Amino acid sequence: MAKHDSDKRPAIGKQLFVNLPVKDLSKSAEFFKKLGFTFNQQFTNESGGCLVLGENLYAMLLVEKFFKTFTVKAIADAKKTTEVLVAISVDSKDLVDEIVERAIAAGGKPFGQTQDHGFMYGRDFEDLDGHVWEIFWMDPAHVNKK
Repeated sequence: MAKHDSDKRPAIGKQLFVNLPVKDLSKSAEFFKKLGFTFNQQFTNESGGCLVLGENLYAMLLVEKFFKTFTVKAIADAKKTTEVLVAISVDSKDLVDEIVERAIAAGGKPFGQTQDHGFMYGRDFEDLDGHVWEIFWMDPAHVNKK
């Protein structure tokens, strides 16, 4: 198992898959491609797309009919309620701005205010289905301070 530096215990997970319902997979896939993301075609078909967020980090964009096969609960309307906030760290403040501006240009909506704490900078957007994505940069020197 991988080690987590802060507590020296083995990490539990090896990969992360966040499952998100989408109304139109084709439109959602096109939206995220415009932001610079790719899809793992091995796990992509007409029912869902495997959005690659980073090494071992994925969002499964599942058409609502297929998503419903995984839960007996109602699917939240992400344009009206919030069930999850997807936060992704990136390598620079400029990349934060670039991704969010691409999202807005591709039909997404800005969400909340820009957060600039010096050591951490972030901006958020809503995707086509209303899911909130938090894109942020954190100074690695600050993270490693004890």
